[in-house]
Amino acid sequence: MNSLLLLLICIGIFLVAYVTYGSFLAKKYGIDPTRKTPAHTLRDDIDYCPANSKVLLGHHFSSIAGAGPITGPIQAAVFGWIPVFLWIIVGSIFIGGVHDFGSLVASIRHDGKTIGEVVKVNMGQRGKMLFNLFGWLTIVLVVAAFTDICASTFAFDSANPQNVMGAQAGTASMLFIILAMVFGVLVYKRGAKLSIASFIGIIVLLICIVIGYQFPVLKFSKLTWQIILLVYIFLASTLPVWLLLQPRDYLCSFLLYGIIIGALLGIIIKHPTLQIAGYNGFTVNNNTLFPFLFVTVACGAISGFHSLVSSSTTSKQIDKEEPDAKLIGYGAMLIEGVVAVIALIAVGYVAKAEGTPAQVFANGVANFMSSFGIPEAVGVVFVTLCFSAFALTSLDTATRIGRYILQELCEGKDGRKTVVSKNKYLATGITICASFVLILYGYVKIWPIFGSANQLLAALALLAITAWLSKNGKKTWATIIPMIFMFIVTLSALGLLIKQYLFSVDKNYILGIIACVLLVLSLVLIYEAYNTLVKNKKTAAKSK
Repeated sequence: MNSLLLLLICIGIFLVAYVTYGSFLAKKYGIDPTRKTPAHTLRDDIDYCPANSKVLLGHHFSSIAGAGPITGPIQAAVFGWIPVFLWIIVGSIFIGGVHDFGSLVASIRHDGKTIGEVVKVNMGQRGKMLFNLFGWLTIVLVVAAFTDICASTFAFDSANPQNVMGAQAGTASMLFIILAMVFGVLVYKRGAKLSIASFIGIIVLLICIVIGYQFPVLKFSKLTWQIILLVYIFLASTLPVWLLLQPRDYLCSFLLYGIIIGALLGIIIKHPTLQIAGYNGFTVNNNTLFPFLFVTVACGAISGFHSLVSSSTTSKQIDKEEPDAKLIGYGAMLIEGVVAVIALIAVGYVAKAEGTPAQVFANGVANFMSSFGIPEAVGVVFVTLCFSAFALTSLDTATRIGRYILQELCEGKDGRKTVVSKNKYLATGITICASFVLILYGYVKIWPIFGSANQLLAALALLAITAWLSKNGKKTWATIIPMIFMFIVTLSALGLLIKQYLFSVDKNYILGIIACVLLVLSLVLIYEAYNTLVKNKKTAAKSK
């Protein structure tokens, strides 16, 4: 299969979907250009702060993308490129985009609170507590995972002093943080014009990469980097959003745009042919295409983490509903789908390449960019540095989200504030400490369950959006169909994992218990939602 044709088909379908289905969803969700958003009505310039749509798109896109749309398709390519490509296209348009856009608008309608608050208003306090507990535990796992991933990427091995790629990535990433804070002050406090500041910021961003590449001075161990990163995410969670989190993610988004453009140009010039098979069978390496394809390819099609980003940080910064909500909520998901297809093309072309998904992606994209003069060795380093920056954007955003969820979780039934709910430093500290304990225990041991947990979170978010639409008397087929599909996927995956962990030869009781807890939790929330939908239907019938 010609990769250029595949990419053009993807982009063409996504453009049509944005104009047509995206507009349909905007009408269904009731987008109102005159309605004031929480960023204005609750503005505090710490969490609630209206942002330019281009800046917020960069922050949102960087946060939801991270390393997910690269890792998932590369791992799932064992099933063949055809099922992965079809899932990316269908999932992004009809499931992931619906999920992200709906989570954003529902949160805006509930004062920028998390999906947990949407559950409370539309399904009751018990539903909120269960959802927020599930969401917070998922975030703790995300923070632990990405802290360990970033620390491993940045670590310098004194026993192998010739390899300085980790030090290069770490040095560049720390320079990014300084640049972001200067950018935030200039734009928000000194009135610098966004276009000029962005242009200069991009140039300085590239200079930071060059400095990191030429002068990798931060040669720290993995443990030292873990401590540095924990301090950083504490600051990212508690400082005003305009000072660090938003500008860093916005500037880093240009790296991702750069990779997309570079890969696109390389594919146009080189138009390589995919070397992997279109379809390798329903069962590969003891894993079945259903449900594991739909769990493995998460961020490139649908991811529960996106609902937490949409409803925790983005909804507090969106300036106006029209056209910002559609651009950010739906458009960012489609752009992420393009990244996922590029990752699929990369692994499809370098089919025999070995290493981590990040290495396979870097090798493939660097090979594409070499077609217009960028040395392949330089391209590999550049893409690897960018990959580490993406992982860091998910890490800092996840920590702030964890703080929001824990604060809501610790509120009294009547909205009464408790010590944790009103203290952002304490809520952040608890979230980080829980993640650090998980790192020490060894998050890798429970990582296999994360894919199912993440997709189950997506199903639960769609459930919350469906309940919200139902309560407001709107038709719910656009959310209820993908919700049912995602529940079938995740419950099937959990059932297979429970069988594997509790009833096979190689038992793992910890993972088995976690899978059982997730299964029970999801069934309880489904029951709560069913009662709510039936009640809403009866109420609507009586009103007629």
